[in-house]
Amino acid sequence: MASATLAAAPARPPRAVPRWLWALPPVAVLGLVFLYPLALVVQQSVRPDTGGTSLKPYADVFASEAFREALATTVWLALGSTVGCLVLGFALALVIAFVPFPGARAVSRFIDVFLSFPSFLITLALLFVYGSKGMANGIWTDATGAAEGPFQFLTTPWGVLLAEITYFTPFVLRPLLAAFSQLDTAQLEVASSLGAKPARIVRRVILPEALPALAAGGSLVLVMCLNEFGIVLFTGAKGVTTLPTLVYGKAILESDYPAACVVAVVNIAISVGLYGLYRVVSRRAGA
Repeated sequence: MASATLAAAPARPPRAVPRWLWALPPVAVLGLVFLYPLALVVQQSVRPDTGGTSLKPYADVFASEAFREALATTVWLALGSTVGCLVLGFALALVIAFVPFPGARAVSRFIDVFLSFPSFLITLALLFVYGSKGMANGIWTDATGAAEGPFQFLTTPWGVLLAEITYFTPFVLRPLLAAFSQLDTAQLEVASSLGAKPARIVRRVILPEALPALAAGGSLVLVMCLNEFGIVLFTGAKGVTTLPTLVYGKAILESDYPAACVVAVVNIAISVGLYGLYRVVSRRAGA
């Protein structure tokens, strides 16, 4: 009788696992791989070599001329590269999207491949062309018999600027081409039929549609330029010191780890702030 009653009783459904338990493994990995090293950097930035906990490393770094110059160089290179990428990217996107020519689709696909290239590869290519022993200077010396060519800008801030614009422009091109693909061509046809010139069509019809994509792409380029290390290193621009190269110099060359961590914390704070801006702009742009 008892056994029959037990057999007839419905089976209890398995207890559901709380959702927060599923979040524990990824949070643990995130904390171990990313947050813990970051916490060590922040901790080391307030641990001077004399021992104890102090903000003296921050005071020393902020008071140093090297830090102020590196910060100024980082900001103006990032801003200059972003403006250059926006202007060049917008011009190239107009040609690819609205000027029919053979191979336009292949060029558009190549942009996607270009995004996967490492930054030092672009810098190396520029060295082959504009380096002191590059093709341009070689043609000049062969033609004139001069001891050296006129193209010596690659190891200056202008060389870094050129390399960053060359490398990061596709990051503006991609969202622009996506925005242009959704543009109603009927607007362009109506504007043209009413006698509007190409420059006016671009200014009054295309540019307003491209502004969200320009803002999103420009914000992303600005964040990446602030943290760029490989381009500055591979151009050999010894007089150009940015925040990432200053971290390298303080940590590797001078073994001043508290100062290196202070510069790194500043760089992280700027980058996180700009990334937050990028996310807001991207969300509003629907990117």
